[in-house]
Amino acid sequence: MSAGPAGLLRVRIWRGDAQGAFQAYEVPRLPSQTVLDVVTHVQRAIDPSLSYRFSCRVGMCGSCAMTVNGVARWTCRTHVSKVAADGELELAPLSHLPVVKDLATDMSGFFDKWAQARGQFKGERDRHQDFSRVDPQSPQRRAADAGIECIGCGVCHASCDTVAWRPDYLGPAALNRAWTLINDERDRAGNERLRAVAGDAGCHACHSHTTCSERCPKGIEPTAGISGLKRLAARAALRGELD
Repeated sequence: MSAGPAGLLRVRIWRGDAQGAFQAYEVPRLPSQTVLDVVTHVQRAIDPSLSYRFSCRVGMCGSCAMTVNGVARWTCRTHVSKVAADGELELAPLSHLPVVKDLATDMSGFFDKWAQARGQFKGERDRHQDFSRVDPQSPQRRAADAGIECIGCGVCHASCDTVAWRPDYLGPAALNRAWTLINDERDRAGNERLRAVAGDAGCHACHSHTTCSERCPKGIEPTAGISGLKRLAARAALRGELD
């Protein structure tokens, strides 16, 4: 496919580790071009040493998330025409995560926070028992449904001001996961989970700037779930259940 009338796209890509620098490239401007297409062209046609992460290309895995012109985004679902009207792109790794190399970050700390927030489902039935029956219209189920589609891409985490200020903060993704599980009537670790997220680095550290909700590619509102956790934690504290 030949380049369109716009000609070349000027791209600055972060190279190296946390102490690296931006490197400039020129890439053909093509119709319906995504930011991931741009990165792939650089890696395949210009500089094969460029490191980045992707998998599905269709917004299912979230692994291609990067910082695009200062904003965390999925690059596979972000069209160049929407973010580079002036013909320029600046691509960097996600913020608040250790840089492995170039555009690839270490996500282990991000998922460690899920574990700290007790993000694992703990039921009481085994495979020999009947399935649990949950009313899909119940308030708890509807609250869980509102946040259940998170795929752990890290966009909300990279966009969160509180994470920038205090790295120990559990972050919107981990707290959103805790909120969905606390509203799952099959789960039996609610009190344990509430104690885990009610600490100093948990839900009460959120300043409700709502950037996580604004940036979530799935349309989830972690701020709403975090507010719910704050209410539940306050009630549990009054009842003496967080001691």
